[in-house]
Amino acid sequence: MQQELPKTRPAVVSPQEWESAREQLLVKEKALTRARDALAAERRRMPWMAVEKAYEFEGPEGKASLLDLFDGRRQLIVYRAFFEPGVFGWPDHACRGCSMVADQVAHLAHLNARDTTLAFVSRAPQANIALLKARMGWEMPWYTLTDSFDADFGVDEWHGTNAFIRDGARVFRTYFVNNRGDEAMGSTWSYLDITALGRQEVWEDSPEGYPQSPTYKWWNWHDNYVAEASPDPTWVEVSDAGEAAFRNSEAKA
Repeated sequence: MQQELPKTRPAVVSPQEWESAREQLLVKEKALTRARDALAAERRRMPWMAVEKAYEFEGPEGKASLLDLFDGRRQLIVYRAFFEPGVFGWPDHACRGCSMVADQVAHLAHLNARDTTLAFVSRAPQANIALLKARMGWEMPWYTLTDSFDADFGVDEWHGTNAFIRDGARVFRTYFVNNRGDEAMGSTWSYLDITALGRQEVWEDSPEGYPQSPTYKWWNWHDNYVAEASPDPTWVEVSDAGEAAFRNSEAKA
């Protein structure tokens, strides 16, 4: 049944008045974007915490260490999803909130192209995880917790997202978000913004020596990334033109 709109609602105005109201709000939105970028820059300067304990997970191929979860990449993002006996929905479903997070995860190829792996972890056995992923159409790597990893990283009683980086075989914790911070997770950008290296584009305010490449140029179709490949010349031309137009409009504003 269609419901009526609330009786208390905004005014209905002309196109010119609507555009004027939008422009006023846009000033605040741009300020919020700059503040978010500045916060991400501070995040890239956060101290790192060495992970000294050897953690063990169970994956589709058997036992796996925390280092194995990186899958050879430099950065790792781990989301603790609640899927286990005692959680509402078991064994057919994971927690409803965690499932909404999983539903919003962007195609992993874009994160992988920035040398970053995303993995989910739960206490459910691998057989149950495989059935759940197939049923829900989820493709992220998903491991079984077997030790105190969840308690040690603040996700034993509630969901949360931890970010890690590795230097060879040494692993460091670089950031952590939980509670409402997890609401923003799912897009390639939101994940990269909580990592130590960020989006790795030249416009970012990052410490000297951090990996950065020209803005937009690394973007690709998710089935077309090739390691170490140079950007497509046509895409470089298109993205350069787009960026120039954007900068021009910013200058006029």
